[in-house]
Amino acid sequence: MRPIWLVDDDPSIRFVLEKALARAGLHTRSFTNPREVLAALDETGGQAPQVLVSDIRMPGGSGLDLLEQVKTREPDLPVIIMTAFSDLDSAVSAFQGGAFEYLAKPFDVPKAVDLIRRAVAERQRQTPQADQPPAAAASEMLGQAPAMQDVFRAIGRLSASNAAVLITGESGTGKKLAARALHKHSSRAGGPFVTINAAAIPKELLEIELFGRERSTVHGTQGLQRGRLEQADGGTLFLDEISDMPLELQTRLLRVLSDGEFYRVGGHSPIKANVRMVAATREDLGQRAQESTFREDLLHRLNVIHLHLPPLRERREDIPALAHHFMQQSAHQLGVEPKSISSAALTRLAGFGFPGNVRQLENICYWLTVMAPAQAIDVKDLPPEVLSAADAAANMADGAHLAAASHIDAHPAGPGVPEPAAHAPLPDWEGALQAEAARLLAEGQFDVWDQLVGRVESRLIRAALANTHGRRAEAAERLGIGRNTITRKIRELGLD
Repeated sequence: MRPIWLVDDDPSIRFVLEKALARAGLHTRSFTNPREVLAALDETGGQAPQVLVSDIRMPGGSGLDLLEQVKTREPDLPVIIMTAFSDLDSAVSAFQGGAFEYLAKPFDVPKAVDLIRRAVAERQRQTPQADQPPAAAASEMLGQAPAMQDVFRAIGRLSASNAAVLITGESGTGKKLAARALHKHSSRAGGPFVTINAAAIPKELLEIELFGRERSTVHGTQGLQRGRLEQADGGTLFLDEISDMPLELQTRLLRVLSDGEFYRVGGHSPIKANVRMVAATREDLGQRAQESTFREDLLHRLNVIHLHLPPLRERREDIPALAHHFMQQSAHQLGVEPKSISSAALTRLAGFGFPGNVRQLENICYWLTVMAPAQAIDVKDLPPEVLSAADAAANMADGAHLAAASHIDAHPAGPGVPEPAAHAPLPDWEGALQAEAARLLAEGQFDVWDQLVGRVESRLIRAALANTHGRRAEAAERLGIGRNTITRKIRELGLD
């Protein structure tokens, strides 16, 4: 059986994959740069491997360039592209170049092995893959989080499609950016990208804005008005906040999607609609359809492909990279030197809830570029909304800590002593925990699991003892652990 070829300048990555694939019964051959791979292909007389797994950025050349050259020689060879640079263009370029899959670092090793096995099965079926030139333009969509990687893969796979796409997500998650990316990486990239926001245009004007108007004397005008549908001819029409479109206009839009043509307001001749539709909403259109405020048949027409953009609080690992990107972007817009953000300030940012999502982070970075007094930004330089939210969370945590400590040291409450007031849950404590883990790992610390688990256990036991006025047996029962366990934990964690 021919081996799996691994190309990466990082010996640790090669080692991990070699061992994992060996355990899976797959033979490997490793290379440190693309030149070695091309030389090996020449030496073997074109005897290609079963699968090629390549890094995207190496000192000896680009994985995308290697992909292009290998696919010219071996169009049926499945190629898996790896990269630690989790940007949209890397994913799209990989797919457009004919890659079998895109693997973002750091990856889960068992999942990587499963992916390689699938590629081996694909090789055995000898399914040809298209060879297309890679895209080169820079992208503003960044993300290491798995949910964002899924979005990147979907955009890459949709590059050869004209299907309608529905993009959902909270306000500020980047729905318009995703729509632009769909257009930019499609066969319609040379055509116009036209936007219409159904929530921003008065109902009585929206129909004319969308469909245009024939020459008439209505409202004192004589000239013909071309609507956004005509303006987007040969390109993409982005229908933002589609949920706010009136029902009667939804009916007209449905006819465009079903018949491929439309009429201007006051017109009698049909106009062909050579347009790709991409719609976006922050609302649940399925619920709106049940409430009869959105046409269900239009939902099905728009929702051929569904892309969901996660809120920033669910992809906190992306905050440092996004903050760096927005700081660079803000500095460029203002014509100043980019400022740097300390690790402590990034940790504080990562613990913030970001109700406005990525757009709010972008605004904060612009504010810091203008308002921060020094080139190096520290925690004290962060805007008030970030600091006040963090201070509120810290005060609540400290209050719970002090209350618990006082009850642990005190005698059990006697009759007539009121129960302590219940504390509200800490805001987004799971996100704060993840941010703390990311900080410790970034600092190169070891035993992060034991550190954090010990701290969590300590907080749980303190809270339970505070609630039961120091009665350990009752606290253990409330927590769902044994009496001996809570006694041992109190001793191990130094809570006595």
